[in-house]
Amino acid sequence: MTRSVIILQARMASERLRGKVLAPIGARSMLAHCIARLRIGAAAPVMVATTTNAEDDCLAAIGARYDVPVFRGPSEDVLSRFVMAAQSVGAQYVVRATADNPAIDIGGAGRLLAHLQSARADYAIEDGLPYGAAVEAMTFDALSRAAIHATEAADREHVTPLIRRDRVRFQPVSIPAPGSVRRPDVRVTVDTEQDLVFMRQIASRLGDWSAEPELREILDAADRLSLEQRCA
Repeated sequence: MTRSVIILQARMASERLRGKVLAPIGARSMLAHCIARLRIGAAAPVMVATTTNAEDDCLAAIGARYDVPVFRGPSEDVLSRFVMAAQSVGAQYVVRATADNPAIDIGGAGRLLAHLQSARADYAIEDGLPYGAAVEAMTFDALSRAAIHATEAADREHVTPLIRRDRVRFQPVSIPAPGSVRRPDVRVTVDTEQDLVFMRQIASRLGDWSAEPELREILDAADRLSLEQRCA
């Protein structure tokens, strides 16, 4: 059986909203929502990849609390962190998720891994999902080759730009998201205080988000909120 891993990238030192991955949204933190949703999808084991900085000790502790393995690596060179994390479990395929996306599509990782393997591609992503609901899938071979060739700081910080951009060395593919969740007009990531307020408002319309709803239910709540705000 091919070995896959979902690597959930997290750190406390966000420039615009420090400590956001532990910000509560409804019943649990953003990090906990991400872990829960990725586990429900059951596409592969989940690993948290954080930094060796002391401020991220709390993230390692949360990983232990949820019985999720934690890999700690470089702070700025996230690409190397991913390579080392994947290497530590002998993964052939890697899904990249980030802990500022509490509404990750539960089925996304499974769909991408299946397509990546059937297409024999280096990298796969879905087009049309709400901003912040998508994950990325890639082969470990592509990830390790990117680490060799990436020289720009942005390529190392954001992990996949070189794989997506360099069509000579890599074969990326993009597939359309399922029609029921194809809503690129909706933003469900948390990058700013305004984003956090919005997601908390969504949570209040989802029974305090105590259970993890399907993405389409989150979109329905977002549409209801938008309608309420327009009619206020």
